[in-house]
Amino acid sequence: MNESEVRESGNVETKTSSGLAINERGRRMAIYAGVLLIAFLLGLVPMWLTARERAKERDRSQTTLRVSRLQNNLANAAVDARRGEYEPARQSASEFFTNLRGEIERGNDSAFATAQQENLRSLLAGRDDTITLLARGDAASGERLAEIYSAFRQAIGDNFEAATTR
Repeated sequence: MNESEVRESGNVETKTSSGLAINERGRRMAIYAGVLLIAFLLGLVPMWLTARERAKERDRSQTTLRVSRLQNNLANAAVDARRGEYEPARQSASEFFTNLRGEIERGNDSAFATAQQENLRSLLAGRDDTITLLARGDAASGERLAEIYSAFRQAIGDNFEAATTR
C-alpha cells in the first residue's frame, strides 16, 4: 500500500467511526426519548382514568341535585300554600313545572328513565290549573300541591340514588 492509500483508508475508517458515533448517539437519544415517553404515559394513564371516574361521579351528583331541587321546589310550594303564602308557593310551583319540563325534554340525558318520564308528563298536564289556584289564593291549592308531591315521589321512586346509576 502506498502512502495515499493508507491516508484514504484511514480517512474512511475515521469517517466510518465518526458515522457510527453519530448513529450511536442518535439511537441513544431515541431510546431516551422512548423511555421518557413511556414514563410520561405511565403517569398520564392513571391520572386520566381517575379524572374520568371523577367526571362520572360529578355527573351523577349533578343529576341527583337536579332531582332534589325539583322535589324541594315542589315541597316548598306545598308548604307555602298550606300556610296561606300563595305568591311564594306560586313561584316555587312555577319553577318546579318549568324545571320538570326541561328535565323531561333532555331526552336520554334526563335524570329520569323513560318510564319515569311518562309518569311525570301527567303531572305537567295540571300545571295551569295549579298555578291558577295559587294565583287566586285558593286554599285547595295546598291539597293539590300535596297530591302532586306524592305523585312525583311515587313516579321517581323512594330511593332516587338507585335510578341515577343506570
